[in-house]
Amino acid sequence: MTACSTPQTPRTILSFDFDGTLHNPATDPPVTPELFDLLRHLEKEHNALWGINTGRALPHMIEGLAESHFPSPPHFIVAREREIFFPAADGTWQEDTEWNEQCARSISHLLDDMRETISQIRHLVQEHTGAEWIEQPGEPAGIIARTEEEMGWLHSRIVAMVPPDSALGWQRNSIYLRFGHRDFQKGSSLARVARHFRLTPEQVFAIGDSHNDLEMLHPGIASMIACPANAVPEISAHVREKGGYHCQQSYSAAAVEALRHFFHLP
Repeated sequence: MTACSTPQTPRTILSFDFDGTLHNPATDPPVTPELFDLLRHLEKEHNALWGINTGRALPHMIEGLAESHFPSPPHFIVAREREIFFPAADGTWQEDTEWNEQCARSISHLLDDMRETISQIRHLVQEHTGAEWIEQPGEPAGIIARTEEEMGWLHSRIVAMVPPDSALGWQRNSIYLRFGHRDFQKGSSLARVARHFRLTPEQVFAIGDSHNDLEMLHPGIASMIACPANAVPEISAHVREKGGYHCQQSYSAAAVEALRHFFHLP
């Protein structure tokens, strides 16, 4: 990938979920090259910045960009739904240290405070389902279910177990669920990126397909919101309710469709 150039006066931010929204492993190429052409046009004509807002960790996301043949890196990456990175001139990625460290501290303290509730949820997972409980250094507790139906059952029980006023949150995507702090997710991270570039929600576009995209698909975060035709029913209903754009196409073709809609392109 060639180095990306940042407009001197950015006017728009484009935020894309990756898996299920842009990346389709069943197609070759996984992302339509038409998207790359459109991004170049929007960078030039609308001073647009674009980035990936994903549940993937940063190394896995970089692999996904290469696999999908992106010609240049994004202007930002939100990794693991909460960690913010910007590209450096030497090709490395520099983190938003203040945000990422605050996020890590908040999650660590919260999981300690909620240890009893987390233990009860773990017992539920291990004793009543075939799902896998995940704990590893640097990563909050999480669950990998066998099926989406099993995850749906677990999610309904978790909602009932966690007090409504608790700061304990979670990000759900298909059979995966990751616990964390409600203040650090795709929506709050995108808002932080917008503030970094001194832009407002009226200047932000966001598209996503799954439950963990819910917070960024909100008018208070992005005034231009969309979902692909392959979005889960809850996201489809949410985007329609908020007056967003529900695409007729799926995956990266839907991203092209949504961008053409909001930027009035043929």
